[in-house]
Amino acid sequence: MQALWQGDVGFCLRVYLAFRLALFALAAVVSGLLPHNGDIGVPGWPAPPATGWATAVTAWESADALWYLRIASQGYATDDGSGAFFPLYPLLVRLVGVLTGGRWLLAAYVVSNVALVVALVLLHRLTARELSPGTARRAVVYLCAFPTGFFLFAPYSESLFLALAIGTLYAARTQRWGLAAALGLLAATARSPGFLLALPLAIEAVLQYRAVRRPRVLLHGAAAGLATVGGLVAYLAFWERLDGDWRRPFELQKQGWGKVEALPWETLWAGAKAAVQFPGINPGGYLLVDFAVVLLVLATGVWVALRTRPTYGLYTWAGIVLPLLLMWPGRPLLSLPRIYLVLFPTVWALARLAERYRAHDLVLVASTSSMAVLASMFVSANPLF
Repeated sequence: MQALWQGDVGFCLRVYLAFRLALFALAAVVSGLLPHNGDIGVPGWPAPPATGWATAVTAWESADALWYLRIASQGYATDDGSGAFFPLYPLLVRLVGVLTGGRWLLAAYVVSNVALVVALVLLHRLTARELSPGTARRAVVYLCAFPTGFFLFAPYSESLFLALAIGTLYAARTQRWGLAAALGLLAATARSPGFLLALPLAIEAVLQYRAVRRPRVLLHGAAAGLATVGGLVAYLAFWERLDGDWRRPFELQKQGWGKVEALPWETLWAGAKAAVQFPGINPGGYLLVDFAVVLLVLATGVWVALRTRPTYGLYTWAGIVLPLLLMWPGRPLLSLPRIYLVLFPTVWALARLAERYRAHDLVLVASTSSMAVLASMFVSANPLF
């Protein structure tokens, strides 16, 4: 047990616990300092009251978390926006919720936080394999301290998808293609961009084939990619049977949030212009935060593309570009700082740059301070991400 606690698992657990307890404490303090904007809930699932010590836990039950809890407890409906939320996370919450006697929020925390610990351990091991043990430790810390890192600890699907995405690529890198296929399929049922994992799986198969010249590697990669896309197809087939319209999840993501189609550079340019138009005027700060975080991801994404295996560059940039194809005119980069949180190779860039320029303390202070501010806004029910 002592060896486990002192190894990579123990390090990840210590980092997790430090941030987990700090975020619970922050929610309890902020709830008594800032006025709560009154989250109105979603159809069939009201938002919890924002009073008492329980706010340390319940303050994170907000926005999309309400949808996940509604779906977990009551299932999908054809007359609301529930179809926009992919099924794996609420399904696991339902399974745990049954075991906990219908304590749905507790179940959601269990799923999210167990998945986060798994994700951190996998991130540490994959980073140590690809870069170095020192970089691995920094990457774990920087991921938890990312400005929007608090979503990994909240009842959201980000941590589950992150664990599955890292696991998929780790399995492929270690030539366990059957496991990669299974995890990729699950990832595609956890979040809509999950099917994009088929792309890095394909390029990883090509890279391995070039190294060993065995055609079966290409077959394994193709099968894993098809299985990953199959996860998306299965969810769309569910909606075809339920509602007679397999496109409904995509239509809800587009129309339910008032988004319009755009080219990636158009979305970025609109976000850049919006970020500088309303300095010091609420809600102009939201636009500035959106652009600042997205700019950070773009900059670190360039490093990933230039300095890491093409597998990780493709995973990162596919995940960057796809959300840019839909834009909300009033807030062009809405939700991107949260969506980009799962692009884990970007924290490799932060870790490497911090090592090179001896800037670990600067990166950590800047990141945790940013996260504290944004998390405070979130628990007070401001329309953050």
